[in-house]
Amino acid sequence: MDSSTQSTVFNIPKLKLSSSSGHLNMPVIGLGCAVDKSDTDALKLAVLEAIKLGYRHFDTAAMYGTEKALGEAIAEALRLGLVSSREQLFITSKLWCQNAHRDHVIPALKKSLSALQMEYLDLYLVHWPISSKPGEVGFPVPKEDLLPMDYRGVWEAMEESQMLGLTKSIGLSNFSCKKIETILTFATIPPSINQVEMHPVWQQRKLIEFCKAKGIIVTAYSPLGAVEKIYGSNQVLENEALKEIAKAYGKTVAQVSLRWIVEQGATVVVKSLNLERMKQNLGIFDWKLTDDDYDKINQIPQHRLIPSDFWVSPQGPFKTLEELWDD
Repeated sequence: MDSSTQSTVFNIPKLKLSSSSGHLNMPVIGLGCAVDKSDTDALKLAVLEAIKLGYRHFDTAAMYGTEKALGEAIAEALRLGLVSSREQLFITSKLWCQNAHRDHVIPALKKSLSALQMEYLDLYLVHWPISSKPGEVGFPVPKEDLLPMDYRGVWEAMEESQMLGLTKSIGLSNFSCKKIETILTFATIPPSINQVEMHPVWQQRKLIEFCKAKGIIVTAYSPLGAVEKIYGSNQVLENEALKEIAKAYGKTVAQVSLRWIVEQGATVVVKSLNLERMKQNLGIFDWKLTDDDYDKINQIPQHRLIPSDFWVSPQGPFKTLEELWDD
């Protein structure tokens, strides 16, 4: 990865997390680390280049299998002086379904910290609103192993992890309005974040408004449609309305999509191992979308791109997709 021509360091805005320890601020854009295990060496190089560009938020998960690689890259960045301290970075990881049980949350978090070579996370998320039989972290989860989540028990353990200083903030991922409402009925530390699929083709308008009213920041994953995944789609990057807007500004469709997300008051994690695209993805803070642009974006037909039927089973807690996404 050639960085010889690199000179620009981007200053990324931040949003304050309402329920965090120590008035934590989260960069509005982060680098996603959900890469194939065969790409972990490339990920380590990408993280170093991303830090040089100005990225400070890195998003991983136990299920991704990239915590170790990310931790090694950050240790190298510190050794090289690319950042002066761990405190300059914002690191997110996630609790996977096999460990989504009250007594497994803190041991799972400690295992993630060990892989990352860190003493604390900035944000720890419940990855999906579902549990499975305890065991080794893996995907897909056998449908016969799926279990309803003990929301209260899991969330109380998440709260304990924040109070112990193992993470500075806690949150959710892939939770519907109704499931967030359930958490809020007993939470003493409300979730700071709900990370969900979000982009101009799946705008999550109801969820965004609900979370804003509750003081929860939405983080968008797969903001470009996850085109590199076997289940991904080019429906974002090939959208004609987005292409028209991008052409008018001399921007890429990816930049238009990311700019739209940030203008919703959301944060975003976007994955790339390509230096030029990592740089382009940060070029979204010195221009704005117009009312005419919004008119075009609001007319884009809406549908989810990321399949979630692997959580649906006649024997499981969600027998239909409607039960999973019960907004």
